[in-house]
Amino acid sequence: MEIIIGLLIIAAGAFCQSSSYVPINKVKDWSWESYWIVQGVFAWLILPLLGALLAVPAGHNLFELFTVAPGFNVWMTIFFGILWGVGGLTFGLSMRYLGVALGQSIALGTCAGLGTIMGPLLLDLFFPELNALDALTISVVIGVLVTLLGIGVIGYAGSLKVASLSDEEMKSAVSDFNFPKGLAIAILAGLMSGCFNVGLEFGKDINFGADTPDMFKTLPATMLVTFGGFITNAIYCFYQNQVNHTWGDYKKKAVWGNNLMFCLLAGALWYSQFFGLSLGKGFLTEAPTLMTLSFCILMALNVTFSNVWGIILKEWAGCNKKTIAVLILGIAILVFSTFLPQMI
Repeated sequence: MEIIIGLLIIAAGAFCQSSSYVPINKVKDWSWESYWIVQGVFAWLILPLLGALLAVPAGHNLFELFTVAPGFNVWMTIFFGILWGVGGLTFGLSMRYLGVALGQSIALGTCAGLGTIMGPLLLDLFFPELNALDALTISVVIGVLVTLLGIGVIGYAGSLKVASLSDEEMKSAVSDFNFPKGLAIAILAGLMSGCFNVGLEFGKDINFGADTPDMFKTLPATMLVTFGGFITNAIYCFYQNQVNHTWGDYKKKAVWGNNLMFCLLAGALWYSQFFGLSLGKGFLTEAPTLMTLSFCILMALNVTFSNVWGIILKEWAGCNKKTIAVLILGIAILVFSTFLPQMI
């Protein structure tokens, strides 16, 4: 029963993340770089800090934790957060050129596979005594492969979509649609986004041990990873503000109330995926395979729900029945991959 609860919590977080790009459509009179960094203040700084505080028991403080934890682990967690920031940055661009459904499918598919595998590999490289590679069991590898299969099927549906629609129809669904450019950006986004899980692996012991409830133990590491990501995104967005002369966006007082509200909503929905991941893992402690695969499961569910949103937002409008059937098959495989490891 606890396993089901844990998976449902992760699924709820995935649904929230897949919905996080919807409020951005309500942001008015701001350039991409302006609303991206403002929602990032909530998603990558404020909310992760509040989440990390839940891991601090009475009589302690958060900064005490970072002084006690090994400095190498703390800095490596932030470092991989900086690399993840590149993925998060290009992730937003992949949505711009491919749409929510196809962009998230390709980016998160790459992220799911590499993120799950890279964590134990790099941890074993620096700390061989931890035997981190033992976590990569046959069940885990099969789970990753089935996830990638499902995402590959959805990617194929995307190629069918491109082939079946005219340029005008594609532009009506995704205004800046550019498949070759979007594909390259989405793959890069997935590769770098996988560094999030690597950061979590390096920071998984940054907590107060038995004094921190299992469901909150990864929240301090999550905060460090998102802090690193914020650095990358802030540098790029402020650079774009300078190049595009969009500093004036922040002076538009008439839209601040509206834009701040929807940026907060977008940031909260986005952060929910990793808050839910931490809570869900607290219920999976007796299922080591699912613990290792939890990041992959989260990404698979993100893809599933993003395509549901893609259908709702009519990004697949005008596609023939074969394309829709292939899309549904890919979603079904992803849902199956979530439960498969526990069945092996």
